[in-house]
Amino acid sequence: MSSEGVTYVEAIRLSLREALLRDERVLVLGEDVGLGGGAFRATAGLQAEFGPERVIDTPISEAAFTGAAVGMALDGLRPVVEFQFADFLTSGMNAIVNTAAKMYFRHRLAVPLVIRAPAAGGFSGGPFHSQNPEVWFLRTPGLKVACPATAEDACTLLAAAISDPNPVLFFEQKSLYTRVKGSFLYDPEAPLQGAVVRREGGDVTIVSYGAALHLALEAATLLADDGIECEVVDLRVLCPLDFPTVVRSVQKTSRCVIAHEDYENYGVGAELAARLVGELFTDLDAPVRRVGARFWPIPFSPPLEQETLPGVVDIVDAVRETASF
Repeated sequence: MSSEGVTYVEAIRLSLREALLRDERVLVLGEDVGLGGGAFRATAGLQAEFGPERVIDTPISEAAFTGAAVGMALDGLRPVVEFQFADFLTSGMNAIVNTAAKMYFRHRLAVPLVIRAPAAGGFSGGPFHSQNPEVWFLRTPGLKVACPATAEDACTLLAAAISDPNPVLFFEQKSLYTRVKGSFLYDPEAPLQGAVVRREGGDVTIVSYGAALHLALEAATLLADDGIECEVVDLRVLCPLDFPTVVRSVQKTSRCVIAHEDYENYGVGAELAARLVGELFTDLDAPVRRVGARFWPIPFSPPLEQETLPGVVDIVDAVRETASF
C-alpha cells in the first residue's frame, strides 16, 4: 500500500490501522485514545472502526495501564500503549525497566509491547511536556528505542516495533506531527534497525536523529554555500544502534558533529563521541563536537525555549569550527 503526502501523525495512524487489520492480537490503549482520538489525534477514528475492546480508553494512571499492557503482552497479545506525553513515562517506569525489559533474561518470555511516547519541545509545552527521555531507557538492557524523523519512518518503524517480540520505546517528535510530510510505500516487513545517510558529503559528518535531523539538513544546505559539504546520518533507531554506518561516514570525512534536541550532557551524543574517540582516534582530524539543549528544565516562554533548544545556527557554528580545526 502506498501513501502520498501523508503527515507524520497520519503516518502513525496509518501504521496503527494496518496493524489492527493484519493481526487481531494488536490492541491500542491509553488515555483518550478512543473517543478522543488521542492527545495529538494519532488514533482518531480507530475505536469507531475496531471497537472499544481493541482501542481502549484507560483511566489516568500510567502505572496501571503500563502494567496491564505488560500482562497483556505476556498473555500473547501485542499491546500498543500511548502516553500523552513522554515526560510521564516516569509513572510507568517500574513496569517498563524492571518487568518488561527483564522478562526474557529471567524467564525467556517475550514481551511484544510498544510504548508510543510524544516527546521533545518546540511548542511551548513547558518543563513537564517537552523532555527527550530516550536516554532513560537506552541504558536498560532488554529495551529497544526508536526515534523516527520522517513520516515514512514513523510508519514503517512503528510497524516493525509492533511486530518485534521485544518491548520497544517509540519516541514521536511532537514538533513534526503536522509539519513533516512524506510519500512512501507501507512496508510491514521493514526491520527495526539501521541508520540512513540522508545527505552525502565529504568534509564533516553530522550525526542526528528525531526533530534535530531537519535542523542538521538545513545547516548542511547553508554550509554548502560556504564550500563545506556535510554528510548527514540519521540514526533512526538508537537501540540497537547502527554504529557501523556512523563509522563508515566518519572514516570518509574524518570529522564529526553530533546534534540532537536532548541535553548535550550525558546524552546520545556523549556516548557516540566516546565510542568514536575510543575506536576511531587515528581516523579523526578534529575533536568530535556535540550540539544539544542547555542543561536546565525546558522553559514555557517561547523565546526562552528557543534559547534552550539547539538551533540551525548552533549546528552551523559547530561544523565550521570542526572543519577549520
